[in-house]
Amino acid sequence: MIESRETFCRFCHAACPLEVDIEINTSGAQPKEKVVAVRGIMNDPMFEGYTCIKGRQLADQHNAPDRLRAPLQRNTDGTFSETTSVAALDDIASRVQSIIAKYGPRAVASYTGTGAFQNSISMPVTQAFHAGIDSPSFYTSITIDQPAHLTSRLRLGAWEAGWQNFRDADVLLAIGYNPLVSSYGPSGGLQGTNPFVRLRRAKERGMKLIVIDPRKSELASFADLWLPVKPGEDPTLLAGLVNVILQENLHDQEFCARWVNQLDDLRAAVAPYTPEMVAARCEVNADDVVAAARMFAAGPKGTAGTGTGPNMAAHSTLMEHLTLTLNAICGRVNREGDVLESGNFLYPGDTRRAQVIAPSDPAPGTPHRIKGLRGMPGEMLTPLLAEEILEPGEGQVRCLFVCGGNPVVAFPDQLKTIEALKDLELLVVIDHRMTPTAELAHYVIPPRLELERADVPTVMDRRFAAPYISYTPAVLQPDGDMLSEWEVFAGIAQRLGTRLPLPGGDLPVDGSANDDMVLDYSFAKGRMPMSEIREKRSTIHEELAVKVVAADPDASARFAVAPADVVDELAVVLTEQTGAEVIAGFDAARFPFRLISRRLKHVLNSLGREIPGLARVGTTNAAYMNLDDMKDLDIADGDLVRITSPSGRVVGVAEGSDTIKRGVISMSHSWGGATTDEDVRNQGTPTNRLCTIDSGYDPINGMAIQSAIPVAVIKA
Repeated sequence: MIESRETFCRFCHAACPLEVDIEINTSGAQPKEKVVAVRGIMNDPMFEGYTCIKGRQLADQHNAPDRLRAPLQRNTDGTFSETTSVAALDDIASRVQSIIAKYGPRAVASYTGTGAFQNSISMPVTQAFHAGIDSPSFYTSITIDQPAHLTSRLRLGAWEAGWQNFRDADVLLAIGYNPLVSSYGPSGGLQGTNPFVRLRRAKERGMKLIVIDPRKSELASFADLWLPVKPGEDPTLLAGLVNVILQENLHDQEFCARWVNQLDDLRAAVAPYTPEMVAARCEVNADDVVAAARMFAAGPKGTAGTGTGPNMAAHSTLMEHLTLTLNAICGRVNREGDVLESGNFLYPGDTRRAQVIAPSDPAPGTPHRIKGLRGMPGEMLTPLLAEEILEPGEGQVRCLFVCGGNPVVAFPDQLKTIEALKDLELLVVIDHRMTPTAELAHYVIPPRLELERADVPTVMDRRFAAPYISYTPAVLQPDGDMLSEWEVFAGIAQRLGTRLPLPGGDLPVDGSANDDMVLDYSFAKGRMPMSEIREKRSTIHEELAVKVVAADPDASARFAVAPADVVDELAVVLTEQTGAEVIAGFDAARFPFRLISRRLKHVLNSLGREIPGLARVGTTNAAYMNLDDMKDLDIADGDLVRITSPSGRVVGVAEGSDTIKRGVISMSHSWGGATTDEDVRNQGTPTNRLCTIDSGYDPINGMAIQSAIPVAVIKA
């Protein structure tokens, strides 16, 4: 018997609605369910049937013969054997208790990777677990991806009603992001929800598109103006745009007079970034720099936003600050009477005022024990986790839970990461497959996959292009001894006798909780109750959209566009020839190429390579190179190339591309394995081996340089 059920995809952030066909076999003692087909829902008002290649492979992911369906425990000889979830949690809790007693609660850490962000209740319960044991050692993929989004917003100040909407934008400035491949764009930008159709409609209504990217990405191919910036020079180019706008008085002078501080200081700091200077440094045309500044300033509506690429390069916080400053000085904010694009139904507050949230400390979190850095609000800095494990003394991390992540191939400085993971007294990995990280674990706990759990789209609730909300119950009965991430932490809390404080109160840990109860507790303070969300799912609610109200009469906070550290860093960038100078061991003659990060449509970081339908698209993260560079180096498509940085060396598979400027190599991150002799044609290349956490890191958010990496390339 085949039964069709509606849900939404959680392979990535986009939350595309799906209809899945479930085959139900009732011949045995217990009915068995198997997903056999997946397709988009054509009448969904937001997505209009859109899905991507990843979501359409969910049947293979759920049915994979090598999918873990029972917990694994590491044996003394390094092999693994199956155990039960009860036995695993008993032993894990006992060991956690001993570690806390010996080292203190800070010794217990967790890392929430990109995969767990697609499980709406994973992060709230993980954070609650940390609160219950009083450990600040909560780490996520945010701080190895785009932490400058938050740190810059804190330092600059934020507009309570948010940046302007995409749906009526006259211009869009996209800096190193590509929502036609990746699911997620910045606030006010194009999102990965039916992106081709939405971009086409925006262009039809006359929206101008400016793309800054070292390669002619899928998005850049639609641009009215593409600036192929030299990798690592985004701050230089952005300072140049700000300079042109201020020199020509193209900024919103009325808005700046009311809501912006330090405009004269900013004007002076960017004055040396003339179009001619910027063109020489960034390898772009000076006239295009001026044209881009004028096109963006003309608006009158539309925002600038950034993505992974420039956020992973040098001076990432400065780069993001300058991007947000473009929005601020051009007044690209939602004003009184405007309607917010997204519903924000899962989060508190149904009022947004047209005023600035005051600038504050960009790093107000718990101090790290190393490098003099502090955490972000509510979490620590992931690039420092390996050192927090290896550095002896009070607060040393001795236990790590990894939820939906793969640190061995994702963290900067792979060799140090592996050394650190091996040094732990307890490593627990929650994953449905044996990743390079899981191979080092003491326990591997298989989770229920997306079709086997209830969910809401927590990430996209703030990014949907309309006040749209969704919810799904579990639509597939799990087959095996599997635990969702929240069940792991609830089980340990039960055994430790600790609390799981959530917005709705302390979550019961007596075994009575289920997904829906945890959803109710996690989003108890949302502007739409969970009971209504379940009833009104997959619907656009324009009548419930948030309308911006007037500023408070005494509102006095202003954007800080030129704080002292921004002015100082602009002066430092001015003295550089390229951002690579900050990396120890850099020599321009030895490392003439720049390796940049990119996304691939058929995988999400390290997830998807093991699925047959996606493996047919590609089994490696090719080293895409300019055709003329390949000719000069006598390299042909499919050749192995040796790529060397000041801190590491890898082998990649070359592939020519006419979309990449000379001197650039473009590779997706989070591939490869944990050894130095990978079968790169079938495993891919771990580009994180080319990164270091010892030099060049951002002084505020600790971001390691994982894009625009200086490298040398030769035929292997």
